[in-house]
Amino acid sequence: MHHILFVCTGNTCRSPMAEGFMRKLAKERGIPVEVRSAGVAAMDGMSMSRHAEAVLRDHQIQDHITSSSLSADVLEWADLVLTLTGSHKQNVLARFPSAAGKVYTLKEYAETDEHILSDLEELDRLYASIEIRRSLGESIDSNDYERLIEMQQRMPSFDIVDPFGGTRDDYEIAAADIRSALEKLLDKLEAYRPR
Repeated sequence: MHHILFVCTGNTCRSPMAEGFMRKLAKERGIPVEVRSAGVAAMDGMSMSRHAEAVLRDHQIQDHITSSSLSADVLEWADLVLTLTGSHKQNVLARFPSAAGKVYTLKEYAETDEHILSDLEELDRLYASIEIRRSLGESIDSNDYERLIEMQQRMPSFDIVDPFGGTRDDYEIAAADIRSALEKLLDKLEAYRPR
């Protein structure tokens, strides 16, 4: 059984929608998963935003999800951590470097294009190399910076736009983006499921 953790900022909009949708969609496909969500800047026990709750209700999802702050315990529970943006991913890795190898953005993990996946691996190696050199007080090779910038410019966005404070339509757009990525994720999980 997969233990999947979704992470966003306050754990009141995107990650609870991802949690609710994932639980329902996985159940419909018969894929065994346990799902949780958390926020990098969440306060424990906050209610889900009313628009996020309404979007889930429209899809017959009645889950009562309250916010949880990201912790070492929940990261240890998860065997896959899916963030809703690249900055959430960087935040998780900066705070919990031992989670490297199981932290991705939702959209990058769901990606199937081999060229993009290869570029993502190189980009992650460049980020790690630059951060290690920076932390050791070493100078950063200008070629590495140039390569990093060039790759960032050609990569598609792997962020789910934050609907916080927006209209119901903004939440619907974010939910559609999340559902699309979750369908690809479930295809991937299904393909690797033991028969």
